[in-house]
Order: sequence, then C-alpha cells, then structure tokens
Amino acid sequence: MLIGAQTWEFKSKPVILGAATVVGPEEGQGPLSSDFDFVYDNLEIDEKTWEKAERKLLEHASSLALVHAGISKDQLQLFVGGDLMNQIISATFAARTIGAPYLGVFGACSTSMESLAVAAMVVDAGGAQYALAATASHNCTAEKQFRYPTEYGSQKPPTAQYTITGSGAAVVASSGSGPRITHATIGKIQDLGVKDPFNMGEAMAPAAADTLVAHFKDTGRTPEDYDLIVTGDLASVGHAIVSDLLKQDGVTMEKTAFNDCGLMIYDREKQPFVFAGGSGCGCSAVVTYGHILKRMKRGELNRVLIAATGALMSPLSYQQGESIPCIAHAVSIERGEN
Repeated sequence: MLIGAQTWEFKSKPVILGAATVVGPEEGQGPLSSDFDFVYDNLEIDEKTWEKAERKLLEHASSLALVHAGISKDQLQLFVGGDLMNQIISATFAARTIGAPYLGVFGACSTSMESLAVAAMVVDAGGAQYALAATASHNCTAEKQFRYPTEYGSQKPPTAQYTITGSGAAVVASSGSGPRITHATIGKIQDLGVKDPFNMGEAMAPAAADTLVAHFKDTGRTPEDYDLIVTGDLASVGHAIVSDLLKQDGVTMEKTAFNDCGLMIYDREKQPFVFAGGSGCGCSAVVTYGHILKRMKRGELNRVLIAATGALMSPLSYQQGESIPCIAHAVSIERGEN
C-alpha cells in the first residue's frame, strides 16, 4: 500500500459511487454555479445561527451524496468528516444525523482530501464497503472564529481570502461505477514563519509544493501524466508562489492544466469582495465533488490530482504570536466506467 515515503497506492481502486455539493448565494453567483447540486439564496441557510447553518450544509450534501450513490444511511459503514470549527462541531453534530460509525478529522482547508484519503484507505483495506467523506465551511462562522465578528466589517488587505459557504460529500465504495481513487500522498507540516492570518496563500504554498514533489517522486509520475492538477484554496497569491517553488524543485507545469480551487470558484472581477480568492474546508470539496467530477463524467478529464491545502492555526496560537504550520494532502482520481 505504501509506495515511496508518503504515498498510499490503493490496489482495489475504491470508487466514488456518488457525490454532492451544496453552496451559499455567493458561490451560486460564481462561474461554477451550474455544477453544484443545490444553491441556497441566503447565508442563514434558514437557521438561527451561523454554526447551525454550516451543519445543515454538511447534512444536506451528505444526504444528496447517498441518494446519488443509490444507498441508504443504514448501508453506510463509516463517516469521515471535519470542518474549521472548534472541536469540529459541524461534522460531529452532523454525525448524529448520519448515524454511521464516525472518524473526525481536522486538516483545516485540506480536510476534503484528508477525509477522502482516509475513507479510501479504509475501503481498500476491507474495513468498509461504503464510507462517506464530507466537509463544510461557512463564511460567517470562519470570520467569527478566526478573525473578527462578522458584524464588525473590518477592512482587509488584497492578500485576504474569502471563506466559501458550502459543503461537499462523496460516498467511497469497494465496487461500482464511477471515478476511481488510485493514490493519496499524505503531506508533512511546512512552516516558513508566516504569521499573517490575512495571507493564507503565502503560508500554505510551501506545503502544496512539498506534497506535489513527494507525489511525483513516490509514484514516478510527472505533471504531464495528469489532465488537471489543482491545489486547494491558495488563491492568486499562493498559486503564483507554488508555481515558483515547484520550478525550484525541477517541476514545471507549463504542459499541464494547473489551477487552484480558490481561483476557480469565484469571478474575482465580478465578485471583488473575495479579494485574492476562495478558501475554507468546503472550497476544494465543492470544486472537486461538483465541477471536476462532472467534467470527468463527461469524458473531459481522465486523470486528476487534487492537492488540498490547510493552515493549521487556531485563534489561540495566533494570539500567542505563533507562526502558521501548514499541510497539503493530494489524492489522485481516475475516470472509471459510467
């Protein structure tokens, strides 16, 4: 299963049997709006608190993923999930509704691929026939917890990113038709001393570069072996930095479609409030489980690599002057039978 130093190779190639995405109003006005399963027209998601709204997003996406997979909650044998909230309360409280054995994970914005990698590992090892991987984020919960109260309306620099409101979920199965999960490269913590919580792209870019280089080294693959490689929410600042870091390591992306989920989800000209681009646990989840998987289904992509990134800070660590440790986890997905 382990190849090289950091990569899991899944011999059985677990299948993404069904996936779903639900988003908020700003995401529904972006360029990928037609690829989402459901768009809410209000940030409250018809709930009384932002935190309850985030949980509802996760529950909604998870229930739709089960429908798309053609299985019931009773057939689900594992739920792997996480979010940005303290004690990952969105995923944990959603687990009450989902009712399956639960593993809570935290990788900040990398949680989408961390949960997918863990679910695929368990299925590949025979620990479950059906496993759900899901995560969510909400702009107002993240602002409230990590920065300033939403009502404060603080000014932000151009390097800041906009936490997306949305949730993505995928049912990973041991058999069936759909995209196949072939590899997962588990990242190492990278910390180059960045302390600015309004510059996540700069902080996370080294982690993305380190994991991508490790993936290519472990698998013997090159960027040209993929139809699309995307990083998770590095946005405009981090995406430029990771390209430079990869060049320094001898990895060039000129012949490969190379993008970032934080750049894909919004139109920065028409939606200037997102500043450098999108971020959040739901960012790479909704782009991958919505837009990218739909492109694979249409036959436009045969093999993709998703390298989701996460800044593993907390309000407490920031207040104590700590720098920001970052991580990136990469998952390779190949087009399977429809």
